[in-house]
Amino acid sequence: MPKMKSNSGAKKRFRKTGTGKVKFKRAYHSHILTTKTTKKKRNQRRMRILPAAEQKRVKRLLPYL
Repeated sequence: MPKMKSNSGAKKRFRKTGTGKVKFKRAYHSHILTTKTTKKKRNQRRMRILPAAEQKRVKRLLPYL
């Protein structure tokens, strides 16, 4: 049986934690940062854990995650 293909867009956006959860980075932190507050920029820095329902969808896109 041939290998399954991973979704290229999802490969760039999601990573797996040590416990098997999926983490992602929030949007709106790449440009025009002068208009955004310091608090907002600070909160955008860290990666978040994806909700359980969404993790199932992402794991389907990334079979080898």
